[in-house]
Amino acid sequence: MADLVAVWEVALSDGVHKIEFEHGTTSGKRVVYVDGKEAIRKEWMFKLVGKETFTVGAAKTKATINIDAVSGFAYEYTLDIDGKSLKKYMENRSKTTNTWVLSLDGMECRVVLEKDTMDVWCNGKKMETAGEFVEDGTETHFSVGDHNCCIKAVSSGKRKEGIIHTLIVDDREIPEAVE
Repeated sequence: MADLVAVWEVALSDGVHKIEFEHGTTSGKRVVYVDGKEAIRKEWMFKLVGKETFTVGAAKTKATINIDAVSGFAYEYTLDIDGKSLKKYMENRSKTTNTWVLSLDGMECRVVLEKDTMDVWCNGKKMETAGEFVEDGTETHFSVGDHNCCIKAVSSGKRKEGIIHTLIVDDREIPEAVE
């Protein structure tokens, strides 16, 4: 990995993925690794600028590394996820998902709620859920091991805030994680 020029971490519903990019500016080599596994390898590329497109995660999310010349033999590497810059994608994602990180039975669990579909993910696996309407909103029930989990959705009463989602595990509220 002598030609490693960029490393990104991308938080998706099924987990945080590490993307590494090698760019050999003398050999023209381009190698993309996703979570340590080689996704793309190209040797002897005579054009040193361009794009490399691949997929990330269980949902096969489209990712593109853009290689641009800055000046002389200096290059800039940017990552796009689903056609948006990584920064824009993560900003948008914070509006469409809630994430909680907690420890259960000595193991770290990352629970993600996709607000548009109400899908719940735990450590990369889509969970079986049961939804029900309750007096003040909805509850989405699921289990992690022997633990009863519930995501409560309650109106904030304020238009700008919208719906507040709260994760409750074994009758205790879990604070939301910031990614």
